[in-house]
Amino acid sequence: MEVGFGQDRAEKMMRERVQARWMDAYAPVKHLDPILVLTALALTGLGLVMIYSAKLAALQQQGLPSTLYVSRQLMALVLGIVVLVGAAVIDYRHLRSYAAVLYVASLAFLVLVLTPLGTARGGSQRWIVLGGFQLQPSEVAKVAVLVAVAAWIHERRGEPWLPTVGISLVLTLLPMGLVFLQPDLGTSIVFVWLLAILFLVGSVPARYLIALGAAGIGAIVFALTQDLLDQYQLNRLTAFARAGDPSLDRTLRFQTEQSEIAIGSGQVFGKGLFQGTQTALAFVPENHTDFIFTVVGEEFGFLGASVVLALFLILIWRGLRIAVLSKDLFGTLLASGVVAMLALQVFINVGMNVGIMPVTGIPLPFVSYGGTSLIVWFGLIGLLLNVHMRRF
Repeated sequence: MEVGFGQDRAEKMMRERVQARWMDAYAPVKHLDPILVLTALALTGLGLVMIYSAKLAALQQQGLPSTLYVSRQLMALVLGIVVLVGAAVIDYRHLRSYAAVLYVASLAFLVLVLTPLGTARGGSQRWIVLGGFQLQPSEVAKVAVLVAVAAWIHERRGEPWLPTVGISLVLTLLPMGLVFLQPDLGTSIVFVWLLAILFLVGSVPARYLIALGAAGIGAIVFALTQDLLDQYQLNRLTAFARAGDPSLDRTLRFQTEQSEIAIGSGQVFGKGLFQGTQTALAFVPENHTDFIFTVVGEEFGFLGASVVLALFLILIWRGLRIAVLSKDLFGTLLASGVVAMLALQVFINVGMNVGIMPVTGIPLPFVSYGGTSLIVWFGLIGLLLNVHMRRF
């Protein structure tokens, strides 16, 4: 009897251990950040409505389904949610082991996009068509650089800074150069900003930051004085600040002027959903992608635009909180990098829509039409969730 009782007790203890291990494995799920997910979904839902409104009149005139663009974006949303779940479930610390693989793969796609396999549109060659789906490798490359540089800085902490800074520069400048050749100046700026934030959060000494800042300014001056930029690129960069210049080709400011008119016409409360005249008449080019904020401003006015910006501020707040609460440097760097990219892209996109920034072709995260961008941003939200759930 005593032997049987001892066996039962041992088996019970073993079951309890197995159950405890199983519960520990899934414990991170208890620490989800619902505000982060719901805010991203709210922005995406708003984006779907704005995309529908932006293309409604044009698609009807062409005799095409009015939901053509929305249905494509919905497919990207489904894939994005799958990527979000995957990015949240797999422990983010394992990414350090696969950082090199992700980085090399992103470089390979950036090279391929510059070959005849790449697809050109609007004077830029930025896409690869895979089975009817347009992949924009530069969006994936931003994630690859974030993971690679964050992993490198994490692994090299406590060692001499010069090799750490040097390798980080190489890891960033290689994909940035390939993106610049597409040409995609806007995304190139994102790489520079991302590296600067990672250096700052990673506690790189001030002397290196000052030296890199001076080198960056020198590179900009050199590019402007040595004709490294095409004339049309220079014109686009300076047109927003030359509103009163009579010598300026008016076509260079057409997009900016129409964007300002659309947003200004919305006034405080907007013209109403699907009631935007600038939107319906397609006066603003690319109003479903880079200039979708004009649709928000015209149809929902200042109040609607403020709500959109407030939602982005919530995402930034939650991301900063996750960065602060992270248990290790790698998690802090990942979360800080995501927040940095989000803040910069929102600032540049909204800025070029209201005429205070040059037109650089950067989409508004979650809101602009674009499958690759939406999927990548949901993946980054999943990465933030991952760091947040494992902060203990």
